[in-house]
This record gives sequence, C-alpha cells and structure tokens, in this order.
Amino acid sequence: MKSIAALQAAVTAAAPFDGEPSNGELDAIELEMPAILADVVLLDAQIMTIDRTPTELDERRIRRARRRVLAARRELANRSAVVSLSGGAA
Repeated sequence: MKSIAALQAAVTAAAPFDGEPSNGELDAIELEMPAILADVVLLDAQIMTIDRTPTELDERRIRRARRRVLAARRELANRSAVVSLSGGAA
C-alpha cells in the first residue's frame, strides 16, 4: 500500500498555488457582484421571517428581493451572451 504523503509532492509540484485569486477570477467576481448582492438581500429577507409568520411588509420585501435577483441574473446572462458573441465573431 502506498503512502499518500509520498504522492503529495508529485501532485502539488505540478500546480503552484499562492492562495490568491487570479486577475481573471477577480474580474469574474466583479462581473457577478450585482447578482451576488441581490442573492444576499433575498436571503436576508427570508431569514428575517424564518421563525415567524411573514407580514404583508415581509412578503413585499421578499417579492422585491426576488425580482432584484431575477433582474441581476438576467443582466448577467445578457452580458455573458454579448461577450460570447463578440468574442466568437473576431
């Protein structure tokens, strides 16, 4: 039976990882940030009503947050489609 420690050097030597995201990853996160923040707002609205019956105001807050999530995801999908179309045409 082989020891995992003996194989670890061969696995980790191929891909050096400094623990920081690359510039491309940071750009992708920045592009998705509106959708991420909209998801956070929706989760906050849902968490506030987790242990009680939602009031009318709570229901409106959740509906508004859901619409914001959908709008942010739609915008992200449209932006991604434009980038892929413009990237393929060149």
